[in-house]
Amino acid sequence: MSAPRPGAALDAMLARLLALHPRRIDLSLARIERLLAALGDPQRRLPPVIHVAGTNGKGSTVAFMRAILEAADKRVHVYTSPHLVRLNERFRIGEAGGGRLVADDELAAALGECEARNGDAPITVFEIETAAAFLLFARHPADVLLLEVGLGGRLDATNVVDRPLASVITRLSIDHREFLGETLTAIAAEKAGILKAGVPAVIASQAREALAVIERQAARVKALLAIAGEHWTATEERGRLVYQDDNGLLDLPAPKLYGRHQFENAGAAIAALRASGLKLPAAAFEAGMVRVEWPARMQRLAHGRLAALLPPESELWLDGGHNADGGRAIAAALADLEERVSRPLVLIVGMMSSKDSEGFLRNFSGLARRVIAVPIHQDNAVPAATLAAIAQNVGIPALPRDDIESALGVAGKLDLEPAPRVLITGSLYLAGEVLAANGTPPQ
Repeated sequence: MSAPRPGAALDAMLARLLALHPRRIDLSLARIERLLAALGDPQRRLPPVIHVAGTNGKGSTVAFMRAILEAADKRVHVYTSPHLVRLNERFRIGEAGGGRLVADDELAAALGECEARNGDAPITVFEIETAAAFLLFARHPADVLLLEVGLGGRLDATNVVDRPLASVITRLSIDHREFLGETLTAIAAEKAGILKAGVPAVIASQAREALAVIERQAARVKALLAIAGEHWTATEERGRLVYQDDNGLLDLPAPKLYGRHQFENAGAAIAALRASGLKLPAAAFEAGMVRVEWPARMQRLAHGRLAALLPPESELWLDGGHNADGGRAIAAALADLEERVSRPLVLIVGMMSSKDSEGFLRNFSGLARRVIAVPIHQDNAVPAATLAAIAQNVGIPALPRDDIESALGVAGKLDLEPAPRVLITGSLYLAGEVLAANGTPPQ
């Protein structure tokens, strides 16, 4: 008899939890507040929190903060979502010398405790996962907790933290319309719901209408704003990151995470750490730029089972971007790569039906030679043939394939010189499938 696979008990528990509430996403604070009260309010025993909301760049900003803090020998808890391959990725326990992903048995015990306390009362899976995170983080000493909003902000389960060290709002764009609203101003109002009285709030560069909403909410609650371009700047100069605010200038190495947009994400991370009052040496900021890791964000896959399916002189990249603004950032990064080393670009794309596929793909018109559309093994994924037709409509030659392996086979056999640069993109779900199939899951 074979041993149960790792994580099987967690999968079974999550299946039970899904039955407690018919909707995966149902924004409210009442259910998690009830559960946390039954658990003894662990959110009141957390290490100092930096709370991060936004549409694009949340995870990268958190990754930069973690890298900087750990370079300063701080113990850093991290809560992020979604995961790519394993649920454990959402829960990083801070320890001396660097953190670790929570172990299966430890996570199962925390979720089991939440399940028992919740009973049969309605609760979403994200809410119960967040309650489990607070239990875990309250029971392990650390210097800082980096807490990423799941969706929105105002009614997100993470927004039960009363007084963080700092709040961060990364760049906002249209996404999750069915939950957050149809307009950028409606979305900004939801994101600005994390702002707290007297708490510094670091704001990445925003469209004018979004910033106006954030400024009004900050004035209403008396949050202390630090806005990109007004109170701090992060720019690329001579291939380095130059950051400046009222506390002085930092001349740092270029971020290890690739793309122009990562300079601003790194800047938001630095601004948040400085605004929070943490005294960190300049050497920690320098080390953080070159140590940072965040999978599936313009990640080069140089090794692994999938990488081996392409001709050796090809390049294989992965990015989980899935909205129009994310597509613009990816296209700009690819254009920069093209300037350095010219290669024909092939996109392998899978997307969810809740996303603006046309808006995303339009960014690559004139840049990509071919789109190869693939399915994602999720409910509500866009069929590959439909996605290929959308790509055709925006002017990119496209064809569907049944899976990533056959798509890579097609990409490797296209009559292109030199060998292509292949980017797999369009969904974090797809990115997780790719990392699992490649044998390179996040650590």
